[in-house]
Amino acid sequence: MDINSARRTNMIGGSEVGAITVEMDHRRIHETNSLFWDNNGNEVLGATALPFYGAFVSEDNHRLFGDVSGRKVLEIGCGSGQSLQYLGERQASELWGIDLSANQIEKTKQHLTASGLSATLICSPMEEECGIPDNYFDFVYSIYAIGWTTDLERTFRRIASYLKQDGVFIFSWSHPIHKCVAPENDKLVFKKCYFDESWYSVTLGESTLTLSDRKLSTYVNALAKAGFVIEYLIEESDEDIIHSRNGDFARKAKMLPVTFVIKARKP
Repeated sequence: MDINSARRTNMIGGSEVGAITVEMDHRRIHETNSLFWDNNGNEVLGATALPFYGAFVSEDNHRLFGDVSGRKVLEIGCGSGQSLQYLGERQASELWGIDLSANQIEKTKQHLTASGLSATLICSPMEEECGIPDNYFDFVYSIYAIGWTTDLERTFRRIASYLKQDGVFIFSWSHPIHKCVAPENDKLVFKKCYFDESWYSVTLGESTLTLSDRKLSTYVNALAKAGFVIEYLIEESDEDIIHSRNGDFARKAKMLPVTFVIKARKP
């Protein structure tokens, strides 16, 4: 991946990190990010899983899924399997998951087996054709994983094809405003242009990841192009969660969105 000289600030999780702007290359980005999650991605970034959509937003408070008993569900970016376990224990009839990382797929398999559950698991980039059936699922969802896609519009079109008519797509990701602002001397300071969607590389410890911070309008417009109807958008942090936390990240979350969640439906 060709790296130019542009250095910048980005927010990863609750921390400010140095980043280097890089050229877009789908294959190399997939290789970089797959290696990141194959090695120690969970140890570096941790894992976000249902019932949490992000640091301060919970399914327990918002009930976006409702009753999933007897429903077929597919997770985009299944990570270590905790979200699939959450829905499996609520009697979803079929569990499916896709992830870029072979190591994450193996972790999911082991975790679900230990929980007395099973799932159909596929190791593939979310943008690619990988054998997932069309018009099959009641729910497709993604918890803090959709932002890893290298082609948002293509990914949303694929997700729309997987869903039955009237099927629901729910996803969460780091709010783009959060990715621009960092605490500094008891103030919140813009460190990055909100409109900058260029790709960048970050090294955390011995691991490297590559991402792009898309505008909220980019997600909304891509959903519309894929034929989805947006039913619900969450930007606020849950009051009961935020008041139970301390530190700069919690103080920041009281002032601006750090996570967003969208629920959309295939008409």
